[in-house]
Amino acid sequence: MVGRPPASGPGRPVPPLPRVLPTVPDDHDRDHDADADGPPVTALPDALGAEATGRPPAETPSGAPRVSRAGRDLGAAVGVGAGLGAVVIASLFLYRPSFLVVVALAVVISVTELVRALDNGGYRPPLPPVLVGGVLMLGLAWVRGPSGLVVAFLVTVLAVLLWRLGDGPVGYLRDTSAAVLVALYVPLLAGFAVLLLVPDDGAARVLLFIATVVCSDVGGYAAGVLFGKHPMARRISPKKSWEGFAGSVTACVLIGVLAITLAFHGPWWGGVVFGVAMAATATVGDLAESLIKRDLGIKDMGTLLPGHGGLMDRMDSLLPSAVVAYLLLSALVPA
Repeated sequence: MVGRPPASGPGRPVPPLPRVLPTVPDDHDRDHDADADGPPVTALPDALGAEATGRPPAETPSGAPRVSRAGRDLGAAVGVGAGLGAVVIASLFLYRPSFLVVVALAVVISVTELVRALDNGGYRPPLPPVLVGGVLMLGLAWVRGPSGLVVAFLVTVLAVLLWRLGDGPVGYLRDTSAAVLVALYVPLLAGFAVLLLVPDDGAARVLLFIATVVCSDVGGYAAGVLFGKHPMARRISPKKSWEGFAGSVTACVLIGVLAITLAFHGPWWGGVVFGVAMAATATVGDLAESLIKRDLGIKDMGTLLPGHGGLMDRMDSLLPSAVVAYLLLSALVPA
């Protein structure tokens, strides 16, 4: 009969069943499964280079480095963070213009990491004009202020458009757009840290800006691990919680009020405004880079810093926060 399978028997070998191999989810899939089925999510700060749930970490073999649930070596992360902080503090108080060199090196490394990540994701932003333009932005921000920073950014954009002409029309809009994004995201925003340094009390302003971002991370870690239950942005950074954000705000407001009133002799409410704005901006900066990395399908921008990933992974909260710190301190405690 039509449609009836032939009976098995002598002379009628049964065809072998197709071999079905078990599928093994990649790390991205495992992360989503764990986030969906696991315990309530919490936030761990970028200062420690990891995110974790409130459960205690699994036991590690004797002598092995202590690793967070996000796969970070916490000891190395804390050590590297302390070393970077020492370099920044030394540059600010030993010879103030040397901070420009620190920022320039950070910009060059971060731009290179971001361009390589974009290149692996199918974009081809030209690197040389962004690197040269980034250093130019920092230099003109130091000697010419905000107008110099903006002019250098526009010159960089023009250089990108002209440089990319040599590779032909295919992908021109894609590559130039990516390069302009890199120029805006890293050197332009970093230029506001240089603008913070320009006044006579610039070292104190830069130190307050960096210390507030660190407090945002540490406050988010403490509150997230202890109280985190409600995810903030599951699709972008699943382990960040609203409780962790509340801890970030509390820590930033505390240091903001103390610094604005005692060091800069400003109003106490100015410290509250500064702290809330910095906590929000640092969190948004972290989420923005997480969004870029998820779009590119990568975990870190690089491997330069043990326990952290790339330098760009440490710049994500600092870059947009530099803009907010400059604008608010200029309004609250003018130089």
